[in-house]
Amino acid sequence: MLQNLHIENIAVIKSANIDFTDGFSVLTGETGAGKSIIIDSINLILGAKPQRDLIRSGEEVARVSALFSELSPSALEALGELGLAPDEDGIIMLSRSVNIAGKSTARVNGRALPISLMRDAAKLLVAIHGQHDNMTLLDPERHIYYLDEFASLESELDDYRRDFDRYTELNRRIGELSRGEREKTQRLEFLKFQIDEIESAKLKPDEEELLLKKRAKLQNSERINQLAHSVYASLYQNEKGTAALDKLRRSVRALDALSAVIPEAAELSSRLEGLTYEVEDIALTAEAFADESEGDVTAQLDRIEGRLDELSKLERKYGDTPVEILAYLKKIRDEVDSIELSGERLDEAARERDELLPLLAAKAFELSEKRREAAVRLEERITEELKYLDMNGVVFEVAIETQDVDKPEFTARGVDRVEFMIATNKGEPTKPLARIASGGELSRIMLALKSVLSDRDSLGTLIFDEVDTGVSGKTSQKIGIKLRELAKKRSSQVFCVTHSAQIASLADNHYLIAKHEDGGRVSTDVTPLDEEGRVNEVARIMGGINITENLQNTAREMIAARQDIAEQQDITAQQDIAARQDTAEQQDTAEHTKSEGAG
Repeated sequence: MLQNLHIENIAVIKSANIDFTDGFSVLTGETGAGKSIIIDSINLILGAKPQRDLIRSGEEVARVSALFSELSPSALEALGELGLAPDEDGIIMLSRSVNIAGKSTARVNGRALPISLMRDAAKLLVAIHGQHDNMTLLDPERHIYYLDEFASLESELDDYRRDFDRYTELNRRIGELSRGEREKTQRLEFLKFQIDEIESAKLKPDEEELLLKKRAKLQNSERINQLAHSVYASLYQNEKGTAALDKLRRSVRALDALSAVIPEAAELSSRLEGLTYEVEDIALTAEAFADESEGDVTAQLDRIEGRLDELSKLERKYGDTPVEILAYLKKIRDEVDSIELSGERLDEAARERDELLPLLAAKAFELSEKRREAAVRLEERITEELKYLDMNGVVFEVAIETQDVDKPEFTARGVDRVEFMIATNKGEPTKPLARIASGGELSRIMLALKSVLSDRDSLGTLIFDEVDTGVSGKTSQKIGIKLRELAKKRSSQVFCVTHSAQIASLADNHYLIAKHEDGGRVSTDVTPLDEEGRVNEVARIMGGINITENLQNTAREMIAARQDIAEQQDITAQQDIAARQDTAEQQDTAEHTKSEGAG
C-alpha cells in the first residue's frame, strides 16, 4: 500500500508530507485547491512526462517520493524480475526530481535508475483511474484484455504465444526463402564474383601492417645501412683496429693477468667478458639491419606499392582492413550456402509450419471457447454491478467475433475480436460502447469492471479521480459504497478524489486539500481530518459557503451511517464468497463430468 507521499515545489504545493493508511480514503477540497496536483505528483512516479509549469514559481527543482509497504507476493515476485527489491523493513521508495531545464531523475530505494524501469515498478504498485483511463473503454482493441483478465487465461495465453511466436518466425523465414528465383540467381552470381575477387587476393590478417613497416624500412634504407655499419664498425671491427670489442678483449686479458697478483681482478675479468658477448651480439644484430635492406630497393618498393594498391581497392569495396574483408568473405560465403540450401530449408520450414498450424489453431479456438464461457459470466456480473450503480435498464454484452476456422489470421491473442456492447434502455439493441456511453456512464462501467476484476488484480493501491462526474446524489452514494466494498475485498487501499458529499461520508479516511496564504504567496496543504473536521467538510460540500447547523447535523448523520453500511457490506461479502464457492464447485463438477465423458 501507499504509506507516505512527499511533495516539494510542485505547482502551489511548497512542501507536503502525507501519511496514508489502508481502507477507503477520499481527498476533497474546493475547486482549484490543488486536488489535481496530488494526482499529477503520483503520475510523476508512474513515469508521466512533466509539464512545463509543474515546478513552483521561483524554485529550481521539484521532487516527489512515495513509500510503499505490505507488498503482495505477486508484486514482490514481479519486482524481483525487474531486479528490484524492498529494504529490510519491506518498504520500497520511488522518487523523482525534475529541474527547470526539464531534466528528470528517477530513483528506487535511493538508486538512480532509468525512468522506464521506475515506471515498470510503479505500475506494479499503484494505478490511477480518471477520465483519461475511462477512455480506454472506448478502444475496442483493449476489451479483449479485460475479458482475458476476468477469465484468468494467463497460462493458456502463455502456452499459445510460444507456438504463435514460433509460427510467426517460420512465416518470416519462409518469406525470406521464397524470394523470386531470378533474384536469387542474380544475387548468387554477384556474391560468387565477390568471393573469387577476395580469395584470389590471398589476404593475410596482418599483411597490410607488415607491408607498411617494410616500405618504411626500404624508404630509409640508405640511412639504415649507414647507421648499421657505423654501429658495427664502432663496436665490432674496423680498419683502424679501434673497435670497442677489441679494446674490451685486451682489457679482459689484462685483468686475467692482474688476477695472479690481485685475486679480486678475476671477478672483474668475468664481468667484462660477459659484456664482450653482449657487445658482439649488438654489433652483429645492427649489421643485420643493413643486410635486410640490401638488394634492389626500387624493385622491392614497386612490389610493395602494387600490393598496397591492391589492398586499398579491396578495402574500398569490402572493408577498412584485411581483417574486415576476411570477415565479410565469411559472411557472404554463409549467404551463398543459405541461398544454395534455400530450397531444402524452405521445405523444412514449410513442413514445420504445417505441423504447427493445427496445434496453434486448436489452442486459439480453445481460448475462444473459454472466452465465450467467461463472457457470459462477465455480462452477468457487470450488469449486476451497473444495476446497483443506478443503470437499471442497461444491457451489457460482450461481443466475440471469431475468424473462419479454415483460414484464420492468428494474432498474439488468438483469433478473436472482442468488443463491449451496451444498451442503456430496455428494448433497444446493443451498440458499441464507444458510440453511446456518456462520461458518467463510462466512470460507472470502469468502476464495475474494477469491482469484478478485483479478485484478480494484485495492485495494492487504486486511485479513482472524480469517478462521480455526471451522476446524481443517490448514485454517488452507491459509487461510494462500491469503492468502500472494493477496498474491503482487496484488503488494501482505494483512494477517490471527489466533489461528492455522499462518497466523502463513506470513507474510512478523509484528507482535506486547502489553500492558504503565507508571506504573500499561496500554498496548498493536505491535512487528515478528524471526526469534527469531516463533519465540517462534508457540510461544506453540500452547502457551499454558508455551513448551517442543519447541514452539519446532516453531515454527521451521513458519516455515522457508514458503520451500518460497513456491517451490511460484511454480510454481503460473506454471502458473495459462499455463492462464488458454490459456483466454482459446480463448474469443477461439470468439467470433471465433461472429461469423463470425453474419455
